[in-house]
Amino acid sequence: MIGRPRLINASPVRLALGLVALFAVVSVVSLAASYTATSRALDMQMRQQLRQDLAGFRAAPSSTALAALVAAEARATDPNRVVLSYVTADGRHYGNGRLARDEEGYVLTTLENPETPIQGEYLALTTREYRGLLTVARSRAEIDQLWSVYRTIGLLSLLPTLMIALGAGLVMARRSARQVSAVRRTLGALTSGDLSARVRPTETWSDDLRRIGDGIDRMAAAQETAREALRQVSSDVAHDLKTPIQRISVRLDELGRTDLNPEAQTLVDQAQADVASVVSVFQALLQIAQIEGGSPKARFGPLDLVPLVETFAELYEPAAQQTDRSLNTQVACDTAPVVGDRDLIGQILANLIENALRHTPRGSQITLGLRIDGARVMLEVSDNGPGIPATERDKVLRRLYRLDRSRTTPGSGLGLSLVSVIAELHDASLTLDDNVPGLRVSVAFQLASGRP
Repeated sequence: MIGRPRLINASPVRLALGLVALFAVVSVVSLAASYTATSRALDMQMRQQLRQDLAGFRAAPSSTALAALVAAEARATDPNRVVLSYVTADGRHYGNGRLARDEEGYVLTTLENPETPIQGEYLALTTREYRGLLTVARSRAEIDQLWSVYRTIGLLSLLPTLMIALGAGLVMARRSARQVSAVRRTLGALTSGDLSARVRPTETWSDDLRRIGDGIDRMAAAQETAREALRQVSSDVAHDLKTPIQRISVRLDELGRTDLNPEAQTLVDQAQADVASVVSVFQALLQIAQIEGGSPKARFGPLDLVPLVETFAELYEPAAQQTDRSLNTQVACDTAPVVGDRDLIGQILANLIENALRHTPRGSQITLGLRIDGARVMLEVSDNGPGIPATERDKVLRRLYRLDRSRTTPGSGLGLSLVSVIAELHDASLTLDDNVPGLRVSVAFQLASGRP
């Protein structure tokens, strides 16, 4: 069974996530480049303003005029935005702040509290005028706030855009995932042998998946037609030859009742045995065709395999003793309820037991087992004979296929094929394993509900 894939692993989801991630990276890079360019432009503008400020103060004709100009400008200027300072040659200070020096370098402080630095970063220019020290500093708060502005832009514009794009991508991916899931379910049904399964894409499907679905449906229809034609041919051939072969059998039987010499009687007996073998082959082919048609499912009902296994063990025990083989039963449950047809499951038991009796040497042990494993009822027939090579186990389930060593023994090569068809009809799994030594054939049925 093909497992249900996680939505995050679907190609449409990965494509949507990839496009959203690419858009996010491009947007972030664009915002970063814009921030860098704007920050540099503001820095250059601030330096230009500082140079203009210095040029205006330097136009004062004397130290006294400069001190008065600085004092006047300082009274109308916020030191948190612009700091003006002029220290005359005799040590007098004018302005709204001063340039001081501490352990880490030069800092700007207020006049009221020279020990307290003004918070924030400033861009300052200092020059000597009239043997005094003139300083103009502008706060970089505008540039620092620029980062907050761009971060807000990113959160308010980029994040919603990404969420909307991701949501739309997930919606489209979920729709595409449903379409892919329909294709996957159909392929799983076709792989398990249900050639009637179809994808049936609609007009709402994407073009590529609709073309794939249509192609799968055409392929399944062609295979179903071919299988039905082959099944019909097999059924028609078997029906058409059944009557002539039965007539031959009747005439051989009549001939055998006449006065024949021993040699002629031997030939008649051999011919009757050959005709009986051909009739059994045709009957098996007809039964396989009927089962593959699904008609026996109408007879399905609740069935307990425990008494059925015990009945077939009693039926075949005398045959096993006559051929110097032992038939044992290992029933590990009191009841084993399944849903199926008693005659068809009995056919499974008969074919598997007869195969074991036919293809094992004298003195072999054949075990008929029944147990419950979780939600499955395990019906097993095992022996300690020569077994079947691992490379041949799939082939023996084909119709009319026989191992080289089995061609000299009676049989048609349809026994395991019939078992496989009946098991598939009951939705049961058939496995052939090594019994070390010998062969173990297991048929796993679904445990019926309402188990006591």
